[in-house]
Parts: sequence; structure tokens; C-alpha cells
Amino acid sequence: MHGSTAAQSDALEARKTELTIDGHTLTVGDVVSAARGEDAPRVVLSEDTVRRMLMSIELKGQVIEAGVPVYGVTSGFGDSNTRQISGKKAEDLQKNLIRFLSCGIGPTAPEDVIRATMIIRANCLARGYSAVRPEVVELLLECLNRDVLPPIPERGSVGASGDLVPLSYVASVVTGTGRALHEGVEKPSAEALAAVGLEPAVLEAKEGLALVNGTSFMSGFAATALHDAGELAFTADLCTALASQVLQGNPMHFAPFIFEQKPHSGTIRSAHTIRELLGDPEDRDPGVAQRDASLSEAGFRELEEPIQDRYSIRCAPHVTGVLRDTLDWATNWVDIEINSSNDNPLFDVGAGVVRNGGNFYGGHVGQAMDALKTAAASVADLLDRQLELVVDEKFNNGLTPNLIPRFEEDSWDAGMHHGFKGMQIAASGLTAEALKNTMPATSFSRSTEAHNQDKVSMATIAARDARTVVELVRQVAAIHLLALAQAADLRGTEVLSAPTKAAYDLVRSVSPTMEGDRPLEGDIQRVASLIATGALRSAAEAAVMAA
Repeated sequence: MHGSTAAQSDALEARKTELTIDGHTLTVGDVVSAARGEDAPRVVLSEDTVRRMLMSIELKGQVIEAGVPVYGVTSGFGDSNTRQISGKKAEDLQKNLIRFLSCGIGPTAPEDVIRATMIIRANCLARGYSAVRPEVVELLLECLNRDVLPPIPERGSVGASGDLVPLSYVASVVTGTGRALHEGVEKPSAEALAAVGLEPAVLEAKEGLALVNGTSFMSGFAATALHDAGELAFTADLCTALASQVLQGNPMHFAPFIFEQKPHSGTIRSAHTIRELLGDPEDRDPGVAQRDASLSEAGFRELEEPIQDRYSIRCAPHVTGVLRDTLDWATNWVDIEINSSNDNPLFDVGAGVVRNGGNFYGGHVGQAMDALKTAAASVADLLDRQLELVVDEKFNNGLTPNLIPRFEEDSWDAGMHHGFKGMQIAASGLTAEALKNTMPATSFSRSTEAHNQDKVSMATIAARDARTVVELVRQVAAIHLLALAQAADLRGTEVLSAPTKAAYDLVRSVSPTMEGDRPLEGDIQRVASLIATGALRSAAEAAVMAA
């Protein structure tokens, strides 16, 4: 049975495209594409990396043979680094490292984060400065490619020395100890490896430490959060365009001239996106004709239309633009992190020495994720405020209260339905939760591990928070899109442009018009999926290109 399963796995792998990792060129986009979906590429190790890896292994052997004390190789870990051991004990030391670190708690991380973690850890070790044999990294990648995954508990890392506790579960799978997820079923890792024809590794000196001592778990959360937040930035601009149309707002709030005078890149891009989604409206200011009309003798009159829209519409590019700019620099930081040697010690082959340092510190990932979750939560707040304008009859310019269907006064249904009242409550609750999670995790550094790890990054918590916030914002956006589609039905879809009509049609393909009160939780999930997969963006962008 094992042989048959292994043969099927081999055949499947042979049909996949390949992503080659070399420790230098991996991107956040590469990580996400390889961590998600049935068409994920097979990840392989570059041949050029093998030479570098073998050189650091040779140096490791030389220093062990010379009896030089090397941290984590011939010494204890952390504050136990003053306890030197014989080189003969080096392999058993690695086994014990994995054992005592396997104390993670909390829910198991999502499978895409686990896959991202494995890809990133392999790429960091592929740089060749960690004294890890190529076959260990290749085994890690084969586990990934054959769907043998470590069930990593989310909690237990302080973000320096990297993600020790979470990454110990990666090392457990590679060594055939502990548990593994294989095709969605948890089983002993040795059994999972055997099922796909793989042999567990026997780790040599430093290899266990190299597997667990790094920033790859936090970076797995960070990479997926960054990708998903990019879809949210587009979705927020789409919501703004739709809200402007169904509320009959002033499209010239998004005129290029305005943003040229305050040229933040992200704000310019958001305004440009909104204009494209609106169909590049003509220069029409609804207040011009009213200002040209003569006043009464009293020198006063009430305008039929406001000159300018409320902030949640008019200032939307300035909110979403912050998210876009945050994504730019945060992605750059994470790209650097996932192409770094972030364990300790590192082997400087050129100088022939072992270097002790702190590249495992997750400060850049933590700062990036604390900023990302703040920018994303602000977008949730923006969309929640737009939703209020759309559902509230005091502000929605003639739409029905709570977007209920229109009924005749003598209809039994008159006064019986409440439309999007519950949906607004849910969106408000989700938004509040997202905003609550913006507390900066990196501010909570604390001394641990016998006062050896006396300054830590808490970056893993920040990255987990960012992932959570992004998910919450996606759900708020889904609720808002459902409300905007209902508003378009009430207003008349002729107010939509080709791009917003394409988005409307896609929403309607998974959620019919609300003809009366009904449960909507399934609709929220389906629309959220359209956002997460990029289907909504693709539909709208295709309509922009066709225009």
C-alpha cells in the first residue's frame, strides 16, 4: 500500500511546474503561490546552493575535530552555552533540542502558513551558511511537495531566538518523530513519511538548531497576510467606487489634480483605481450649477445636493493609500527576511571561523506586521462608515431604510422586514475586533529563558495578529459588497460602470438579490472567498481593460 501511494505521489510531482529556491531570490508572491492551491509548483533546491552548503559543512567538521567550543554544536543552548560537550554527543544534542522545544499550544496553524513556513525555512538554509546538509533541506522540500506537513501550534514563540517552539515541529517531521498531517489526516510522522516513500533524517551536529532557530514561522504568517491585504486594498477601492455610484456622490473627489498636490504613491494609486472603476467620469461637479443660480432676497437657500461627500467617501484614497504604501515597504522587508540566514551560529567559510550573532531576531517582521494590521484595520473602519451611509435612510439619498425591498403600503410585507440591519451590526462587531487587535505586539518584549533572551521581538504574535485582522477586514468588505449590490438593485444598475457592473454580477452569481429577510452568513462567506481568491479583482480589472 505504501509503495502504491508513493508511486502515485511521484507521478503527481512529475506533472507540476517547479519553483527553484537558492536563498536569494524568493519573493512573497512565490511563497504564496507555492503554499496555496492545487496547481502549486513543486519546490526544489538550486544546484548552485549545494556547493555553498557543503563548504560550511566542511568548516563545521574542522572546528569540531579541533575541539573548538561551538554554540549549539558542542555546547548547550541558550544560557547553557557555557557547558561544553564532546563532539561525540553532538547528534544526540540535536535530538534533545527538538524534544524539549515541542511544547507549542493553541490551534494548529492554517495549512497555507505551514507550507509557507517550510518553503521559507528551506530557502534560508539554502543560502549555505548554516552547516546543514543539502539532503536535509531536500527532505524538507519533499515533505512539502508530497503533502507531509507538521501540525504547528500557533502559540509559544517570542520571536527571538526566532520561532524555536513552532519550528521544532518542522524538525520533528523531518526526523520522523512526533506527528504529521498527511492529506489532511494527522498520523505519526514516520508513518506519513513511509506512505510517500521518504526516509526520516538523522540530524548531524548543528542541523537541529538550524531547523528551529529562525524567523520562518512568523514570516509564513507575514507572507500570506501581505498577499491577502493586497486584495483588500483593491476591494476597498472597489467598494468606494460602488458606494459613490449608489449614493449618487461626486466622482470628482477622485480627480487627478487633487492627488498631484499631495503625491503619496499609495493614495495616487487608490484614486487612479477608483477612477478606472468609475469609468473615468467626466469633470462633473454637482455643486457648480447650484452655485451659479441666484440666491433669494435673504441671500440664503438650501442646496438640493451637497457640494461634497462625507469623509468615508471623499477621503477613501487617503485611507486605502496608507495600506498600499505600507504593503510596499512591508513586503520589501519580508522579502529580505525570507532570503536571509537567520539562525545562529553562522559559518563564515571565507574567514574560516564560526560567527555568533542575532539574525534570528524578528524585529523587522514584527514592525512590518504591527503596521500592516493597523493600516488594514483602518480600512475596515472606513468600509464600516461607508456601510452606515448606504443603509441609513437619513444619508442614503433616497434608498430604502436598511436596504429593504420596496413594498406597497397595503402589502403584508410592509413593515415586516429589516434588511441589512443585522449585517450592519455584524460589520460593526468585526470592525471593532479588528481595531482592538491593532495593539502593537512588539511593544511587549519581555525577558525569558533564564534572562538569556532578555530582549525579544514578539514578531510572531504581531504576524498572527496581522493575519487575523486581514481576515476580519475581508469579512467586513464582503458584508459591504453585499449591501452595495442590494443598493444597486434598488437604485437601478444603470448607475454602475462596466467595471463595477462586472463586480456586481460576480457578487450576484453567489448571492441573489434580497427579496426579504433571510440568513446571510453563507453569502458573506462566498463573497469573502471571491475577495480572497482574487476573482473579484480579476472580473473588475478585465472590464477596465475591455473598456
